[in-house]
Amino acid sequence: MPVTLAVAGAGIRGRSYARHAAAGGHARLVAVAEPDESRRTAIAAEHGLPPENVFTDWRDLAARPRLADAVIVATQDAQHVEPAVAFADLGYHLLLEKPMAPTEAGSRKIAEAAERSGVMLAVCHVMRYSAYTRALKDLLDRRRIGDVVNVQHLEPVGWWHFAHSFVRGNWRSEVLSSPMLLAKCCHDVDWLAHIIGRPARRVSSFGGLTHFRPENRPAGAADRCLDCAVEPGCPYSAPRIYFRLAGAPERGDWPHTALTADTSPEGVREALRTGPYGRCVYTGDNDVADQQVVMIEYEGGVTASLTVTAFTPMSSRRTRVFGTRGAIEGDGQRLTVHDFVTGRHETVETGDDKAVLDGGHGDADQALVAAFVAALAAGDPAPLLTDARASLDSHRLVWAAERARHTGTVVTIPEQVPEPDAPRSE
Repeated sequence: MPVTLAVAGAGIRGRSYARHAAAGGHARLVAVAEPDESRRTAIAAEHGLPPENVFTDWRDLAARPRLADAVIVATQDAQHVEPAVAFADLGYHLLLEKPMAPTEAGSRKIAEAAERSGVMLAVCHVMRYSAYTRALKDLLDRRRIGDVVNVQHLEPVGWWHFAHSFVRGNWRSEVLSSPMLLAKCCHDVDWLAHIIGRPARRVSSFGGLTHFRPENRPAGAADRCLDCAVEPGCPYSAPRIYFRLAGAPERGDWPHTALTADTSPEGVREALRTGPYGRCVYTGDNDVADQQVVMIEYEGGVTASLTVTAFTPMSSRRTRVFGTRGAIEGDGQRLTVHDFVTGRHETVETGDDKAVLDGGHGDADQALVAAFVAALAAGDPAPLLTDARASLDSHRLVWAAERARHTGTVVTIPEQVPEPDAPRSE
């Protein structure tokens, strides 16, 4: 029998995970809770849901007798805690979109609820599951480059992707969402922990909101790109982004679906006229960092640096791993191994693909969902590559990095997550 799933939050990620689960033939969606009518109607029609299992609010789903084996919680970041805790307490296993929550206290509540109820919790750290990561981890586990000493990791967000998501979009404000390092790079911090395989001990960080500020607004710029005389020469022109760089609107893919349900050229243009995605990037209410570096020291003296920046082409993450017997360079698709003994270079094609423009992560989304479904079917979390505590630890490292950035200090990481009644450092 296929495992059964419900979705709380049928946005881009919720719909994608549900689609991947159903496509494998081993799971089926049986219920959805989504306040937006167009999204709710679309996912219900796609999966043939009966009307009585279609809800406008997750609380109505939670009020019913248990309808599924697990719930995919893919609400907005700031709305994760309440549904995740409630569904865990009801005995649902959880596939939880990252980040767990914008705060340490909220994330800890989710982890504790999962442990208290004995349910599986898989946070969507999809980078662990890609073919590229599996190939790199295999090389490191086989000590192909000896002992890992240092890692350099780059998250090139892409200039127009950053403008879309972190200047005009839902993740533009720490109050409305979370720091950019958490919203975008809890992936990367978790991934570094996965490939290095050691607990972090100290962290420092620098960066901030450098460019997307009112004082950098060009002379003569209007509040909206469609009305702006200097728009043709602006790198962050909304018409250029959504009518050329991001592909044809009528495909109905991300990022156009974030603008409007009507992804025709006319519908997108109207969204730029009236919605947030047509605003000048220098007059918005954004406050998240547009560039940041994080330096981490792990147990045993292994070090890593993470750079995340808006000011890059749209491309995959890039990593260099330096070991005592060799080094590995990776671009998200292929790995080049440099052997210090033989002097030879070997290229490893991982079989992964970029899948950048459609908002995907190569094969990682599918692999994550397949692992979650397999764990549900077996009643065994073994297929999952992380658990509640590991995810909480990587999130706590992000918050420590933010404390380091704001205070100009090096922050020491506690060896263990504090107990619920322990005071939480700020």
